[in-house]
Amino acid sequence: MDLGLAGRVAVVTAASKGLGRASAEALAAEGAKVVLNARSADLLEEVAAGMDDALVVPGDISDPDLPAQLVQTAVDRWGRIDVVVGNNGGPPSGRAFEVDDEQFLAAVDGNMLSSVRLARAAVPHMQAAQWGRICFITSVAVRQPIPDLALSNAARAGLWAWTKTAAADLEHDGITVNLACPGLHATDRMVERGVTGRAGDPADFGKVVAFLCSEPAGFVSGIAMGVDGAAVPGLL
Repeated sequence: MDLGLAGRVAVVTAASKGLGRASAEALAAEGAKVVLNARSADLLEEVAAGMDDALVVPGDISDPDLPAQLVQTAVDRWGRIDVVVGNNGGPPSGRAFEVDDEQFLAAVDGNMLSSVRLARAAVPHMQAAQWGRICFITSVAVRQPIPDLALSNAARAGLWAWTKTAAADLEHDGITVNLACPGLHATDRMVERGVTGRAGDPADFGKVVAFLCSEPAGFVSGIAMGVDGAAVPGLL
């Protein structure tokens, strides 16, 4: 199936490894030009080396000025921005009464506001073109909270609520806004947490993100697509 991404321009954050990298690689494989962001310039350069047309912009996506900079970099280089994939590493683990205000604020900034800022910067360009795809990589926690990840649960659920609101606001502009919600995947993050069990392939997850950002997915908006191997048993 032709995803209609050849020649499109995308920004992908936290793209140096794991699911962000897999998403960037899937978009590039479909012919998209990609602005890659993460904190490690060296790792980003490795990712970019495998792509036909990519720019590396290192930095912490929690920096309030960086999302707009990433979008402007794409526009300055290629004259457009069609796709943004917002992603960031998860906050520290901790149960509901083990986390403090400072940790909550950092989690909301890193896992909610950074993605909102990215969308806010890109949307005017997308509205002018009457085409755009916004996809946020979150977690199955938006549907089923994970007991020892209270910070992630709260921040990502907030982003899900914002996404539902934004999708309705943009429905007449040719712009979709969705979440891709991974369960366990074979990433460094899962190894660090000592999580075991059946895990998905990051490359397959990246292809799901590419589909949500595709031309055929133009009528798919305001959804939280679970990519979890049936791990979440709820109906919603």
